[in-house]
Amino acid sequence: MWFFKSPEIVHGEGALGYLSEIEGQRAFIVTDQTIVELGFVDLIVEQLKEAGIESRVFAEIEPNPSMEMVKRGAAAMSQYSPDWIIGLGGGSAMDAAKAMWVLYECPDMEPEEINPMIPLGLRQKARLIAIPTTSGTGAEVTWVVVLTDTEDRRKLVLGSRENVADIAIVDPALVVKLPPQITADTGMDALSHAIEGYTSTWHNDFSDGLCLKAIQMVFDYLPRAYADGGDEEAREKMHSAATIAGLGFGNSMGALAHAMGHPLSPLFGVPHGRAVGLFLPYTIEFTANGGGTRYADITRFLGWEVGSETQGAARLAEAVRDLARRVNQPTSVKEVGILRGDFEAALQKMIEDGENDTVTSARIPDREELARLFLYAYEGKSIDF
Repeated sequence: MWFFKSPEIVHGEGALGYLSEIEGQRAFIVTDQTIVELGFVDLIVEQLKEAGIESRVFAEIEPNPSMEMVKRGAAAMSQYSPDWIIGLGGGSAMDAAKAMWVLYECPDMEPEEINPMIPLGLRQKARLIAIPTTSGTGAEVTWVVVLTDTEDRRKLVLGSRENVADIAIVDPALVVKLPPQITADTGMDALSHAIEGYTSTWHNDFSDGLCLKAIQMVFDYLPRAYADGGDEEAREKMHSAATIAGLGFGNSMGALAHAMGHPLSPLFGVPHGRAVGLFLPYTIEFTANGGGTRYADITRFLGWEVGSETQGAARLAEAVRDLARRVNQPTSVKEVGILRGDFEAALQKMIEDGENDTVTSARIPDREELARLFLYAYEGKSIDF
């Protein structure tokens, strides 16, 4: 038995206007200082005023949100007693909003205790709205909460089906000014979500179509959005693709590329989407070498003629690398600028942290294979084992 979870999704031009129609008393806006400076918070506050809703802003979100910061936000939330919580920003802001919401409703819980097995009883105090300002994380529609343990320098993948947002507002106006680098980083994240969601061992009939469509949209529109931020069609399509990919993989889960990408952020400061996208073609090759995969399905859906599953996987891995080059993304760890000695010194920790997230991979590497995968990816060498 499985479940398909989704918020109510309001999308397209003018979607932010839906905020003026909600009913409530107080809203707590979780965001970062950059979003404040861009004027996006003012847009939200204006719509809430039209609805007769007061608001307070918590703009302390950091990249890779820490458990300590989440606790501070939850404490501020408890002082304000909102009936709406709004996560506004990239994945960090939305994940932090989810975690703060849980602690607000369950004050005796620690952030690291959030998991699918513990009933939370949310929505007694507030409901959650997620509004993305990047096109990639899909956090607006997923239940996953990624936090950073700063003491142990590792990412924790937490969450519960209960902490899926009630409403996701996907308005392309919020990404028109997105810089090319962030467009590329988050776009590769969306592609990784969709490919891994389609090929993970938890794939299902309800998520498959979403993942395939998102893959097609990223290949079609990411280069355009990167090359010309004013391309309104490409911006809107990429914003939709990110949410569609999030909805697909959020109901089927990620796999090995995410397991390998997660340690690179807290250890070396590599943005999440860039890290996951970097490892994606290597994990496609490794997984296909074990047999029983679905990569040829993807290539056929995209209209590429391939014969065997092995040929399909090779074609897809090369297409991912080609897309990465077109949007100035690294295709090896060496290109990120990490020194070989520093990378090798962190290798055992990356293995330890990474192997915790491999459960849904179609081929699960042992520790020796995971070490080889990391080293091959460092050099940019295709996987031959």
